Amino acid sequence: MSVKIKRIYGDLLPDPKDGYRILVDRLWPRGVSKVKAELDEWDKQIGPSNDLRKWFGHDPEKYPEFKQRYVAELDANPNMPDFLQLVKEKSAAGPVVLLFGAKDETHNQAVVLQEYLAQKGIK
Repeated sequence: MSVKIKRIYGDLLPDPKDGYRILVDRLWPRGVSKVKAELDEWDKQIGPSNDLRKWFGHDPEKYPEFKQRYVAELDANPNMPDFLQLVKEKSAAGPVVLLFGAKDETHNQAVVLQEYLAQKGIK
């Protein structure tokens, strides 16, 4: 199993090594063509709630609390069992990449989600 994260703006052309590509942002990344993104899935419901996203504002100082709040949202998310199953199945067949749009590549929801999946045994 292999779950990686990747900034969607970093390289719009998908790498053949990406495998199954899932956008995990609640909002579509500005300036990215839906055709050129070549997504397999866009799971808006897995991204942080609008209130949490706005509160965080990608402020690194708020990241520890953002992480706690986002994990709580993931735990309560009724879509999580289906998402976990999808990622488990796809990662058993090949790599999975969680795509995100944030400029900060170390303080964002994809990092938290990747860690969350690892805790669930999906690495």
